[in-house]
Amino acid sequence: MSVELDVFVGNTTIMDKEVYQLWLNGYTVYDAVRVRMEGGVMEEYEANAEVLLSDTMDQFRTFQMCERLLHNPAKLANQLLFQIPPDRQAMLIERYYAFDDAFAREVLGKKLSKGTKKDLDDISAKTGIMLKSCRRQFDNFKRVFKVVEELKGPLVENIRQHFLLSDQLARDYAAIVFFTSNRFETGKRKLHYITFQDFAFCAGQLINNWTIGSVDNMAEDMDVDLDKEFLQDLKDLKILITDKDLLDQHKSLVCTSLRGKTKVFNEMEANFKNLSRGLVNIAAKLTNTKDVRDFFIDLVEKFIEPCRSDKWTTVDMALYLTHYTNSAHLLDSFRHQAVWNRYMGVIKSCILRMYHD
Repeated sequence: MSVELDVFVGNTTIMDKEVYQLWLNGYTVYDAVRVRMEGGVMEEYEANAEVLLSDTMDQFRTFQMCERLLHNPAKLANQLLFQIPPDRQAMLIERYYAFDDAFAREVLGKKLSKGTKKDLDDISAKTGIMLKSCRRQFDNFKRVFKVVEELKGPLVENIRQHFLLSDQLARDYAAIVFFTSNRFETGKRKLHYITFQDFAFCAGQLINNWTIGSVDNMAEDMDVDLDKEFLQDLKDLKILITDKDLLDQHKSLVCTSLRGKTKVFNEMEANFKNLSRGLVNIAAKLTNTKDVRDFFIDLVEKFIEPCRSDKWTTVDMALYLTHYTNSAHLLDSFRHQAVWNRYMGVIKSCILRMYHD
């Protein structure tokens, strides 16, 4: 009895995106099979459980063999073991280095050390992210940090080129590297409401405006180190609160601009001096490493919390900060406009991002 068979032979490595995601998420083979069965894959392909198990095991094995190449993504394009089309390579890399914002939020600003790695069990329980996935994400953070801390040039571009990531993912990794390098405090209770993406946005503002690289693109470590000369110049802004005439003039200019434009004008007028002292004192203390670490706590305590207690809206906040910044240009004896603009541009952007009314 003769049997006819249709045979197709190919050398392109088969990789199912959904199975890959299950592997990345930390599922075991048998749990992944269960998820696939519940998703209706057996009916879709008219396969039985044995075939599904074999297929899942085969793909998991392939992913594990590819993993060492993913640690240095450029090697994936040059290896001959797996025939993977360029678009599929890009997908493998992007998804491998993708991370959960909830996980990133838990480790942001902490040392990427064995001590933090020991906390992954707790982070997994808290976030609901599988431990295996937490380990992958932590190891990726550490790997990126180690590579780029030795490189000169723009941080985002270095990450993007070395790890072949999309621009947005490279920016998110740049935020993690920047926070890790400067050890910003993010774990205090009053900062818990601030999301990873809020902090990542602020990191971008700081990198683009306050680092050495923002003024000298030939500097070493330019996007990680804050510009010490700029931080020193910030001390000159204290004249806005130590000179009583300047403080009164500044208040008068701001309040004249705001009168009739907001329901919380009385609160703005009454608290002007305290709020101004808060912002200027934050600036003047940034030469100290500890005060750099406490930057976000200080913004919340000295400015955001008082405004929130007075029920300012986001629109009120934007209006106030705009006039507060611009009015300083009208003070005849104030000679530090460039430093003021560089400082307040970042402060305004960060506060507006962090302020949830």
